[in-house]
Amino acid sequence: MINPANFYRELLENKVDFFSGVPDSLLKDICAYISDNAPKERHIIAANEGASVGLACGSYLATGKIPLVYMQNSGFGNTINPLTSIADKEVYGIPMILLIGWRGEPGMKDEPQHVKQGRISEDLLKTLEIPYQVLDANSDCKLIIKKAISVARDQKAPVAILVKSGAFGKYSLQDEQTTNYPLNREGAVNLIVKILEKEDIVVSTTGKTSRELFENREARGESHEKDFLTVGAMGHTSSIAVGIAIEKPDRNIYCLDGDGSLIMHMGSLAINGCMTNLKNFKHIVINNGAHDSVGGQPTLAFDIRLTDIASACGYTYIDKASSVEEITKKLDILKRHSGRGFLEIIVNKGARTGLGRPTKTPKQNKEAFETFVK
Repeated sequence: MINPANFYRELLENKVDFFSGVPDSLLKDICAYISDNAPKERHIIAANEGASVGLACGSYLATGKIPLVYMQNSGFGNTINPLTSIADKEVYGIPMILLIGWRGEPGMKDEPQHVKQGRISEDLLKTLEIPYQVLDANSDCKLIIKKAISVARDQKAPVAILVKSGAFGKYSLQDEQTTNYPLNREGAVNLIVKILEKEDIVVSTTGKTSRELFENREARGESHEKDFLTVGAMGHTSSIAVGIAIEKPDRNIYCLDGDGSLIMHMGSLAINGCMTNLKNFKHIVINNGAHDSVGGQPTLAFDIRLTDIASACGYTYIDKASSVEEITKKLDILKRHSGRGFLEIIVNKGARTGLGRPTKTPKQNKEAFETFVK
């Protein structure tokens, strides 16, 4: 396995010292090392992968030094516009290194939402004419980094390093934010499920929120057709929920969002909040200040006022809560509110050991959900 410290040192020795990206489970060790060791102004955990490319472009234009952008391959689609219309050698010609976690690599067992993306990752890079190398546990990171920098400089264009599972050795985040709220995310999910009525519809965000919702229904002996588990498409959960709310005005639609998801495509808040005829949309953001499903890297959600943003966007009920008593009380208000409701629930990060995954496939979930909604 590649020692994250060695990989980071090789980058610095080659004058790669600006880092931006969205955390990934396969890259969590190197991302944690960068977080602990790079100056904070030289490492930006961005709202989304496309924004990371924009930050990298700006850094290069100001310094002439090659930056590094990291991401999971599932988020690579967010980069296609800035890569092809700004950074490409046929436009401005801005070199950078794209460090991409290869979820769903062919021949490797992975979750359903990663299989297609994993199969086409190399084809996407080839179609975009982005030179790439594959990094695994036995790779010589010194040679790979030197070659990536050489090609990026020569071609004045982005290059990619596609990272296989298990490539990096273990490293745990040292500069870790700790909190002491009464609940974690699963505790909040439990309280939300308790207030739901028989005909209510739930759309839950990708990652552990959907996994915990699924297990909560299992523990209660309930079926899963009321819940659409958005196992991929991070950041689009509220848009999916609003689309359903428009078509089903006589049903309450609960969106169980996360802080990283919300920030990733925050522009959707403006659309959601300005849907003045929408009376049934209940937007709940479970905020633990972290990208919890991919290593616990911090978001900025504890540093910004999400409720103020929701208010400015036009939501008609806005509140926040952290204690069990507050959450229970404000969930009841949200439940009875007619309009676009926004409730921020603040929790600790972390999940219980042994948290399972949905035993239904995405297609099975969709088919049961469609029948319930109709």
